[in-house]
Amino acid sequence: MAQSSADIKLTQAVINKLAMRGIRTPCKVTVTVESGLATLTGTVTQAHQKMAATSAASGTSGVKRVVNQLVVKAAERGQRA
Repeated sequence: MAQSSADIKLTQAVINKLAMRGIRTPCKVTVTVESGLATLTGTVTQAHQKMAATSAASGTSGVKRVVNQLVVKAAERGQRA
């Protein structure tokens, strides 16, 4: 099902809030919004980012509910321990 223009705008607003909270590369977060339900999927590098993502999304005007499916995964540094 295609997103409505309102959902697309809301998705971008959530993405912008995540970036303002420092949740960007190497984090890989996908945001989808459908009728006010924001779903966050992908990975973050620290546990506090997962909680911050939920807070940022739920604090976005128009978001009614957040489903956080993010997984905490340390960033790869090119060397293995």
